[in-house]
Amino acid sequence: MAFNLQNSMEGLISVFHSYSGKEGDKYKLSKGEMKNLLQGELIMGDLDENKDGEVDFQEFIVLVAALSVACHEFFKDCDKSCGLLK
Repeated sequence: MAFNLQNSMEGLISVFHSYSGKEGDKYKLSKGEMKNLLQGELIMGDLDENKDGEVDFQEFIVLVAALSVACHEFFKDCDKSCGLLK
């Protein structure tokens, strides 16, 4: 199991550094680098199901649904004292 975790961590670090440092600090992602990382590694790769190089509305709505679920999970235990939910 440690081997799988180590490989996963190495992969994440490698992807980060393949995008960072092109516009400045090699240990940070600029706004443009972050955009490129998201487009190249996450959005297009995961959403473009038919691999046509474009994300249509049906493919886009998958992202919206996934983000909604993730936000719901994050905030479901938040009470009124956190100031985020009414």
